[in-house]
Amino acid sequence: MRLGITGHRGLSPAVEHQVRQLLGQAVVSRAPSGLTVLSCLADGPDTWLAEIVLAHGGTLEAVLPATQYRADLPEDHHPLYDALLAQAARVHRTGFDTSGSQAHMAGSELLVDQADELLAVWDGQPARGHGGTADVVRYAQRHNVPVTVLWPHGASRD
Repeated sequence: MRLGITGHRGLSPAVEHQVRQLLGQAVVSRAPSGLTVLSCLADGPDTWLAEIVLAHGGTLEAVLPATQYRADLPEDHHPLYDALLAQAARVHRTGFDTSGSQAHMAGSELLVDQADELLAVWDGQPARGHGGTADVVRYAQRHNVPVTVLWPHGASRD
Protein backbone atom coordinates (compact mmCIF):
# COMPACT_ATOMS: atom_id res chain seq x y z
CA MET A 1 0.00 0.00 0.00
CA ARG A 2 1.19 3.49 -0.89
CA LEU A 3 0.30 6.16 1.67
CA GLY A 4 0.55 9.85 0.89
CA ILE A 5 0.80 12.41 3.68
CA THR A 6 -0.30 16.02 3.96
CA GLY A 7 -0.77 18.09 7.06
CA HIS A 8 -0.43 21.25 9.02
CA ARG A 9 3.01 22.44 10.06
CA GLY A 10 3.87 24.44 13.15
CA LEU A 11 1.70 22.50 15.58
CA SER A 12 2.14 22.97 19.32
CA PRO A 13 4.14 20.31 21.19
CA ALA A 14 0.93 18.96 22.78
CA VAL A 15 -0.83 18.61 19.42
CA GLU A 16 2.35 17.19 17.86
CA HIS A 17 2.43 14.45 20.50
CA GLN A 18 -1.20 13.53 19.79
CA VAL A 19 -0.69 13.60 16.01
CA ARG A 20 2.38 11.38 16.26
CA GLN A 21 0.26 8.86 18.19
CA LEU A 22 -2.48 8.98 15.56
CA LEU A 23 0.07 8.49 12.77
CA GLY A 24 1.63 5.56 14.62
CA GLN A 25 -1.77 3.92 15.03
CA ALA A 26 -2.54 4.47 11.34
CA VAL A 27 0.72 2.80 10.33
CA VAL A 28 0.40 -0.18 12.68
CA SER A 29 -3.16 -0.85 11.46
CA ARG A 30 -1.96 -1.13 7.84
CA ALA A 31 0.71 -3.91 7.87
CA PRO A 32 3.59 -1.44 8.24
CA SER A 33 6.41 -3.48 6.69
CA GLY A 34 4.52 -3.44 3.38
CA LEU A 35 3.87 0.30 3.39
CA THR A 36 5.43 2.90 1.16
CA VAL A 37 5.02 6.47 2.33
CA LEU A 38 5.06 9.29 -0.22
CA SER A 39 6.21 12.47 1.50
CA CYS A 40 7.44 15.96 0.62
CA LEU A 41 9.53 15.78 3.82
CA ALA A 42 8.41 19.13 5.19
CA ASP A 43 8.77 19.68 8.91
CA GLY A 44 5.80 18.26 10.77
CA PRO A 45 3.50 15.40 9.72
CA ASP A 46 5.42 14.74 6.49
CA THR A 47 8.57 13.74 8.35
CA TRP A 48 6.80 12.22 11.34
CA LEU A 49 5.04 9.69 9.11
CA ALA A 50 8.22 8.99 7.15
CA GLU A 51 10.09 8.27 10.39
CA ILE A 52 7.33 5.99 11.68
CA VAL A 53 7.03 3.99 8.45
CA LEU A 54 10.80 3.56 8.19
CA ALA A 55 11.01 2.45 11.83
CA HIS A 56 8.44 -0.27 11.04
CA GLY A 57 10.35 -1.58 8.03
CA GLY A 58 8.41 0.29 5.35
CA THR A 59 9.72 2.31 2.42
CA LEU A 60 9.99 6.05 1.82
CA GLU A 61 9.59 7.83 -1.50
CA ALA A 62 10.33 11.55 -1.43
CA VAL A 63 8.40 14.05 -3.52
CA LEU A 64 10.34 17.29 -4.04
CA PRO A 65 8.16 20.23 -5.08
CA ALA A 66 11.13 22.28 -6.37
CA THR A 67 14.88 22.22 -6.74
CA GLN A 68 15.12 25.04 -4.16
CA TYR A 69 12.58 23.43 -1.80
CA ARG A 70 15.04 22.62 1.01
CA ALA A 71 16.05 26.28 1.29
CA ASP A 72 12.45 27.24 2.13
CA LEU A 73 12.24 24.79 5.02
CA PRO A 74 13.29 25.88 8.52
CA GLU A 75 17.07 25.67 8.89
CA ASP A 76 16.80 23.50 12.00
CA HIS A 77 14.84 20.95 9.92
CA HIS A 78 17.60 20.53 7.31
CA PRO A 79 19.48 17.70 9.08
CA LEU A 80 16.33 15.56 9.38
CA TYR A 81 15.28 16.42 5.82
CA ASP A 82 18.73 15.41 4.54
CA ALA A 83 18.74 12.17 6.55
CA LEU A 84 15.29 11.13 5.31
CA LEU A 85 16.05 12.11 1.73
CA ALA A 86 19.14 9.89 1.88
CA GLN A 87 16.91 6.97 2.95
CA ALA A 88 14.37 7.46 0.16
CA ALA A 89 14.08 4.52 -2.21
CA ARG A 90 12.91 6.92 -4.95
CA VAL A 91 12.79 10.68 -5.40
CA HIS A 92 10.03 12.25 -7.49
CA ARG A 93 10.44 15.81 -8.79
CA THR A 94 7.89 18.26 -10.18
CA GLY A 95 10.28 20.10 -12.47
CA PHE A 96 9.86 23.43 -10.68
CA ASP A 97 13.06 25.24 -9.74
CA THR A 98 11.68 27.85 -7.35
CA SER A 99 9.74 26.81 -4.28
CA GLY A 100 6.37 28.43 -3.63
CA SER A 101 2.67 27.69 -3.42
CA GLN A 102 2.39 26.60 -7.06
CA ALA A 103 5.33 24.19 -6.71
CA HIS A 104 4.02 22.92 -3.36
CA MET A 105 0.60 22.16 -4.85
CA ALA A 106 2.26 20.45 -7.84
CA GLY A 107 4.26 18.31 -5.41
CA SER A 108 1.12 17.41 -3.51
CA GLU A 109 -0.69 16.52 -6.73
CA LEU A 110 2.22 14.30 -7.79
CA LEU A 111 2.14 12.65 -4.36
CA VAL A 112 -1.64 12.07 -4.42
CA ASP A 113 -1.53 10.74 -7.99
CA GLN A 114 0.79 7.93 -6.82
CA ALA A 115 -0.98 7.13 -3.54
CA ASP A 116 -3.53 4.45 -2.73
CA GLU A 117 -4.65 6.52 0.26
CA LEU A 118 -3.94 9.99 1.64
CA LEU A 119 -3.46 10.60 5.35
CA ALA A 120 -4.36 14.20 6.16
CA VAL A 121 -3.40 15.82 9.44
CA TRP A 122 -6.12 18.40 9.00
CA ASP A 123 -8.32 20.44 11.30
CA GLY A 124 -11.08 20.63 8.68
CA GLN A 125 -10.58 24.34 8.08
CA PRO A 126 -9.97 26.03 4.70
CA ALA A 127 -6.39 26.33 3.45
CA ARG A 128 -4.53 29.44 4.60
CA GLY A 129 -2.92 29.74 1.19
CA HIS A 130 -2.92 27.96 -2.18
CA GLY A 131 -1.61 24.43 -1.79
CA GLY A 132 -2.56 24.08 1.87
CA THR A 133 -3.84 20.90 3.44
CA ALA A 134 -7.49 21.57 2.54
CA ASP A 135 -6.53 22.01 -1.13
CA VAL A 136 -4.63 18.72 -1.11
CA VAL A 137 -7.59 16.92 0.49
CA ARG A 138 -9.96 18.34 -2.14
CA TYR A 139 -7.58 17.29 -4.93
CA ALA A 140 -7.47 13.73 -3.56
CA GLN A 141 -11.25 13.58 -3.26
CA ARG A 142 -11.69 14.84 -6.85
CA HIS A 143 -9.33 12.10 -8.03
CA ASN A 144 -11.01 9.34 -6.01
CA VAL A 145 -8.06 8.77 -3.68
CA PRO A 146 -9.40 7.79 -0.26
CA VAL A 147 -8.59 10.31 2.47
CA THR A 148 -8.22 9.50 6.15
CA VAL A 149 -8.28 12.62 8.31
CA LEU A 150 -6.25 12.44 11.51
CA TRP A 151 -6.88 15.26 13.95
CA PRO A 152 -6.91 15.12 17.76
CA HIS A 153 -10.32 15.82 19.28
CA GLY A 154 -10.44 19.37 20.65
CA ALA A 155 -7.05 20.36 19.20
CA SER A 156 -6.39 23.64 17.41
CA ARG A 157 -3.62 24.93 15.18
CA ASP A 158 -3.11 28.22 16.98
